[in-house]
Amino acid sequence: MRRSLILLAAVLAMLVAAAPAAAFRLGGAPRPVADNPADHLVGFAPDPEVYDPATHCTRKPKPGMTAFVGWLQRHADGVFWGTYRCERWGPHEASLHAEGRAVDWHLDVSDAADRHAARQLIELFLAPDQIGTQHALARRMGVEEIIWDCSYWGAGMQDFIAYRPCLSKRGQVRKHVDPTTAHRNHIHFGLSKAGAMRRTSYWQHA
Repeated sequence: MRRSLILLAAVLAMLVAAAPAAAFRLGGAPRPVADNPADHLVGFAPDPEVYDPATHCTRKPKPGMTAFVGWLQRHADGVFWGTYRCERWGPHEASLHAEGRAVDWHLDVSDAADRHAARQLIELFLAPDQIGTQHALARRMGVEEIIWDCSYWGAGMQDFIAYRPCLSKRGQVRKHVDPTTAHRNHIHFGLSKAGAMRRTSYWQHA
């Protein structure tokens, strides 16, 4: 029995050592936040958590993206760094920027005030509403992914995981990564197709 426990402990230690550590963590289940805009929408069915991959490049502006940028400019610290870039990875695979469904929002992890603002903003999007709906504001607005400080969150995930471009071949977060690639000088917000077209509950009822 003792030998089995020692072996199990050794295996668990190896798994923990091998697991890539995300730089940003929520630190447990997201908690409710004061003045959550999603609280005003509890009378409407929550939007599903979906992830719509991008497949091609299109410059056509999306009304939900324009509204989302405007909301950030009114309610968050930071600076708008752009939406559209034609980034394609294959015949039918592209960045959300390629479809104009992603926003780069400048905040710098090396600045304490920016780091605090980024955490507050991310926690607002992923906080439950007053009746416990997870990721309430993200769902209401159609936010399907967030990338910040070498860490990635996607619709339906409970916490951030390590962002793959920051990892070494051994699966560890590299010490030296370009700050833009690492998303250490901006937050990337990606929207679903419904969010980008202003068809989610926030844009229809807020």
